[in-house]
Amino acid sequence: MIINDSDSPVLFFDGVCNLCNQAVQFIIRHDKKKIFLFAPLQSEPGQKAIAHFAGKAPDSVILLYKQQYLVRSDAALYTFRLLGGLWTILFAAIIIPRFLRDALYNFISRNRYKWFGKKNECMIPTPDLMNRFLSK
Repeated sequence: MIINDSDSPVLFFDGVCNLCNQAVQFIIRHDKKKIFLFAPLQSEPGQKAIAHFAGKAPDSVILLYKQQYLVRSDAALYTFRLLGGLWTILFAAIIIPRFLRDALYNFISRNRYKWFGKKNECMIPTPDLMNRFLSK
């Protein structure tokens, strides 16, 4: 299922997770070319992305890039790669076996609400960022 016809990578994130929201804010600040689009997993586009996984999607982040869904540590590392600049250095961690990278990712994901808290509702983008979000 393709839900993004453009070449822009789309980051689907847990809209109520404080850590995820901070990560989105970080990406927005460092995305100098403004290539990323965003959508909370709780939104209609986010639910379509989750449906692609037949109920086995991660509940924290999914990256749609070049018509392919990336999850967990792959999504995080490719996001750094796409940010460019010095952030691409972090992509070198791709050489670590996925099961080890994903084990760390899953540990953080399982504890993110306890460590960072959560909101009662999804982040609402500012008017100047609205065009970078797939959901309103």
